[in-house]
Amino acid sequence: MIQSPHRRPDRSGAGPLDYEIAQEKAAALGRLGRGLEQALAALARFDAGHPEDLRTEEQRAARAALVEQAGHALWLFLVQRDACGLRDAKAVMRDYRVPPQVQACAGAFPTRRSTRG
Repeated sequence: MIQSPHRRPDRSGAGPLDYEIAQEKAAALGRLGRGLEQALAALARFDAGHPEDLRTEEQRAARAALVEQAGHALWLFLVQRDACGLRDAKAVMRDYRVPPQVQACAGAFPTRRSTRG
């Protein structure tokens, strides 16, 4: 029997819909992992260019925003990992070298900044 090149053999007993769902979960996990990496890299670049003891108030606010963004990216990544059945958050913190400040704000609602001057 000739199989269509668009259909994969069903070795796990899961149907085509289950296969598509698993693919999307994995793709989302990859996207969110890259988003976390980018957010952590932006924070690291900021820290490298602005010594803590010499930061202005504006720079401290900019860093706080980067920490908040990284915390949100971490939260999204952890939720997706959980949806994939991966529940070891300690491994994420270790492997991605997530700073304690970022860990502390994961899952927290972002601060709403006023646009009024």
